[in-house]
Amino acid sequence: MSMFVLPIAYTLFVWWFSTGVILYLDGLPRASFRWSMTGATVVLAGALAGLKASSTDATIAGAYCAFTSSVLVWGWIEMSFLMGFITGPWRAPCPPGSRGWLRVRYALRTILHHELALASAALAVFALTRGGANQTGMWTFVILWAMRQSAKLNVFLGVRNLSEEFLPVHLRYLETFFARKAMNPLLPVSVAAASAVAAVLWLRAGAADVNAFDSVMFTLLATLLSLAVIEHLFMVMPLPATALWTWGLRSRGPIPRKLDIVAADLAAIKEPLRAAPRRLAE
Repeated sequence: MSMFVLPIAYTLFVWWFSTGVILYLDGLPRASFRWSMTGATVVLAGALAGLKASSTDATIAGAYCAFTSSVLVWGWIEMSFLMGFITGPWRAPCPPGSRGWLRVRYALRTILHHELALASAALAVFALTRGGANQTGMWTFVILWAMRQSAKLNVFLGVRNLSEEFLPVHLRYLETFFARKAMNPLLPVSVAAASAVAAVLWLRAGAADVNAFDSVMFTLLATLLSLAVIEHLFMVMPLPATALWTWGLRSRGPIPRKLDIVAADLAAIKEPLRAAPRRLAE
């Protein structure tokens, strides 16, 4: 059991700390964004080099290096989106009356450039790790990409807890593409499929025939995927997931009072999303 403690703790810390740092930087004045992205780009270069170097290093240190490098690459993409540098050609609320495929079309236009950046990053990660004995970095990115795509679809289709507090002011128009519902048909499928894969990874991590490197690699991946499943469950639970990153949201000023309302009884919130700016102003 002790062999699992460190990779689990490390994944938990990286997941929690990296998210909080991005939220904090994104809450600073917009004039600081160029400096944040410049620093993040330097880190990105180091992360890509780390992926390349660790791809042939099938050791415990190599697994940690590859995992961390892949998360840093992902972090650069998240920052570029949340800071508004790479989003999409449509940067306005969903036009009133848009339904069905028209709504889908507008939604895709809001994140098109972001999705292209994700695809480019995925190709870069694949190219840098291809043929290497250490595929931790590639599978880390696959998990991050797959579960983020699932989260986007579920928020678009409708969930109870949208966590729109994560959105900075300049991306508030994205709220008009969200739907608040108790549940949508995709969410149980997403949770079940991810849970099944996570179970396989946990079994492989604890299998008697795996070496130390494989055990650490599978534990890192299993923990990351399990956290993604928990994030999906937060979408339908009357609990504010944002409470985990209160410290990261402090750069935006006082935490919106709506968090307290969500914690008390999210199901009782009936006001349309378009009223969110008015509530925040109060």
